[in-house]
Amino acid sequence: MKPVDCRLSISQLIWRRTQSLVCSRLVEIQKGDEHAHKLGKSAVRPDIMISDSGPTSFSVALQLFDEASDLNVVSATTIIGRFAQQQRHEEAIYLFSKMLLSNVRPNEFTFSTVTHSSTALGNLYAGKQIHACATKVGLHSNVYVGSALLDFYAKLSTIEEARRAFNDTCDPNVVSYTTLIGGYLRKERIEDAFLLFREMPERNIVSWNAMIGGCSQTGHNEEAVNLFVEMLREGLQPNESTFPCAITAAANIAALGMGQSFHACAVKYLGKFQVFVVNSLISFYAKCGSMEDSLLVFTKLSQRDTVSWNAVICGYAQNGRADEAISFFEKMRLAGCKPNSVTLLGLLWACNHAGLVEEGYSYFNQARLESPGMLKPEHYACIVDLLSRSGCFRQAEEFLCDLPFDPGIGFWKALLGGCQIHSNMELGQFAAQKILALDPDDVSSYVMLSNAHSSAGRWLSVSQIRREMKEKGMKRIPGSSWIEIRSEVHVFITGDRSHDQKDEIYMALRFCTEHLRAHGASNFLEDFRV
Repeated sequence: MKPVDCRLSISQLIWRRTQSLVCSRLVEIQKGDEHAHKLGKSAVRPDIMISDSGPTSFSVALQLFDEASDLNVVSATTIIGRFAQQQRHEEAIYLFSKMLLSNVRPNEFTFSTVTHSSTALGNLYAGKQIHACATKVGLHSNVYVGSALLDFYAKLSTIEEARRAFNDTCDPNVVSYTTLIGGYLRKERIEDAFLLFREMPERNIVSWNAMIGGCSQTGHNEEAVNLFVEMLREGLQPNESTFPCAITAAANIAALGMGQSFHACAVKYLGKFQVFVVNSLISFYAKCGSMEDSLLVFTKLSQRDTVSWNAVICGYAQNGRADEAISFFEKMRLAGCKPNSVTLLGLLWACNHAGLVEEGYSYFNQARLESPGMLKPEHYACIVDLLSRSGCFRQAEEFLCDLPFDPGIGFWKALLGGCQIHSNMELGQFAAQKILALDPDDVSSYVMLSNAHSSAGRWLSVSQIRREMKEKGMKRIPGSSWIEIRSEVHVFITGDRSHDQKDEIYMALRFCTEHLRAHGASNFLEDFRV
């Protein structure tokens, strides 16, 4: 649960406690008291204002704010909160301004509600005005207001402003800490998120889920897995939101043994799984190459959605089993499940890995005719990759020329990748020039072009490219790999010398290097001394 949801729950709680007050007020209007005399025939039943989401309820609310002499902070906040719950945030903020004009002093719940509305609208100006108003009345340091403000700044402004809102909050609670942690994770400031997480005086399951999910989504999968294990050791019981994040992290590092343990843990704590937990398991086993287990989990799922089918199709594609992916897609259509853009991407991916040019092109054209809204730039890029990997460079160039938009770096990298495979130096140089024109600091294009020359045995060209990279101060992003041995995942970074068995590892690498040099690859290996 996100902190913003907690604030909405607060508004709902206020609504339940004060609903009778608002209803009584509207009933008095209907009965013909002095306020009903002012409103005349426009008085309506209380349930219209409460349940109707049309313009009538807003007009009634405006009349209440304009003409009800006994409007107080509780009733005003209740009405504003109701509009916020209905996702009618502009009206909620407008009613807040009417509340101020009516000289009704907002409370902490009013400010937290309208701050959330500003966040939902992406309205930085309105949120800052509300912040200034809260400061003026001395409520900016209230924990509910402070949590809403730091969430607002974390999402719409800078993390530094969010941190200032956090520092201004008196006695920040678990929601405040979790919200700021989420802001750090969205900005990929992992170290700051971990420091704050360790400083928390109290951590609940929402805090742990935020850290595990944030690490998983930002590519820090090993940290996510370790956090999940640490959470279990501290005696916290994971919930249905915890497992998809932890299982996805295990899938991303292909930690089959670890993920199987998480699966068993899910059975222990959850019993019957919700569909999103099952979908993460289907994807996990597929990514680990265990398609049989992936299918077993899929078969046991009683209610399958599009994500379930896509997980299997993409799993087959990733494991190079194009025929099974296509067959499963046909089963999906027969089952009445409507494919989406991810389904099509999985199909094209499968055809790409298997070199099924005609089949991939056919599925793409079918989608272009029947569901053009399904097509995204990545589908076009996949076709370029399919054609270039298969050596169909003329068709790939024609396809690029006919694109309904300007091709980005990804398209030219797809073409360059095919040139690398087939040692097409002339077209590869052209694609590299296009990439560098779009991003002069792109290191990967130099590396891919260097690999294309090395595949053709052009070691002089490789050395020239390497020299140019050094002159420009370009550094490649270190590669990483991992291997799971006896349920323990070993992660390696390029040039890593921290492993306990580094001596044996580098001895094996030296043997491989010497073997390659003995077979005429000395020039290529010059920049990769062990």
